Amino acid sequence: MRPGAPATPSEIHLSVKLLHVVGARPNFPKLAPVHRAACAAGLDQVVVHTGQHYDESLSEGFFRDLGIPAPDINLGVGSASHAAQTARVMIGLEPVLMKQKPDWLVVYGDVNSTMAAAIVASKLGVKVAHVEAGLRSNDRTMPEEINRIVTDRLADLLLTPSRDADETLRAEGEPDEEIVFVGNVMIDTLYYSLDAAKRSGFRERLGVSDREAVAVTLHRPSNVDVPERLRAIAAALSEVASERRVIFPVHPRTRQRLNDLALEMGNVELMEPLAYPEMLDLVSGAHVVVTDSGGLQEETTALGVPCLTLRPNTERPITITEGTNRLVQEPGELPALVRGASRTNGARRPEGWDGSAGVRVVEALRSRQQTAESRKQ
Repeated sequence: MRPGAPATPSEIHLSVKLLHVVGARPNFPKLAPVHRAACAAGLDQVVVHTGQHYDESLSEGFFRDLGIPAPDINLGVGSASHAAQTARVMIGLEPVLMKQKPDWLVVYGDVNSTMAAAIVASKLGVKVAHVEAGLRSNDRTMPEEINRIVTDRLADLLLTPSRDADETLRAEGEPDEEIVFVGNVMIDTLYYSLDAAKRSGFRERLGVSDREAVAVTLHRPSNVDVPERLRAIAAALSEVASERRVIFPVHPRTRQRLNDLALEMGNVELMEPLAYPEMLDLVSGAHVVVTDSGGLQEETTALGVPCLTLRPNTERPITITEGTNRLVQEPGELPALVRGASRTNGARRPEGWDGSAGVRVVEALRSRQQTAESRKQ
């Protein structure tokens, strides 16, 4: 190479070190396809589990089920208020980043660990890549919305799951060169896990036939922390359970709220949280899903399963415009909506929901690192 000439890609020895930060159940299916793609590309990787979810069924079991190596580092922050939990992640992560010196911090979704990690990395001058950037509910009463906004403001690379997320980021003033549409990594994991889900035999063990059951998940404070709201939801689910089977894997926090109120759920079948393959087996064969989860809105769209989301808004509008999702504000509407629900004749496949989003994430990271190395030559 002549003196002063820019290096070409073939002349650059590209070495990329990623430090992934995950902390809660929704993060793990997003990490899995990116981790696999980075392994295939020969990148150096470190996985930090903050311990935001510390229950085996909500964290460690996912690593096993999704084929992700055990975390290299576990911060063990545990449960606490939003402020305390965020602070613990920041305090624990700072020395890790200073020691590991990654080229990129990769964060996922919208949990407290995501925002905390982005703040620490930005102050240390570590580049931040946000997987699932640009999603907005436009409801700042949701803690997750604050996490999304802060993380996207700080991130150097905004990896979006849908084109509407690109437009949201542009409208917020993010430069085009920082926005890369990669598609939906959650759907990568869904496709990867479908065979394992069928082999789990979970519905068979329950004696639930295809398209028979109503699958339920609830965890958001707006639903479970307001006694009147939770009572209304419990009453509606009890009515649904008088007509068909209702299977409700209960988040630990939600179970505590149910116990505090001594709520009776009629014939609703309450159980402990499920491993990912078991939950996927339940959802894929459901008549309808009732949830307040963001990820399940996407998974049901990909599977063609009707989804009734107990929220006034969603950060995933594509699941409504192109999918099977419907927002439900009044719990009393659930029985009639469940009766009227019907499966589609095929899954919905929005752009980028093709099982290769993880590969595109790694390609974007390598491209950005290559550009940075070129400028150093």
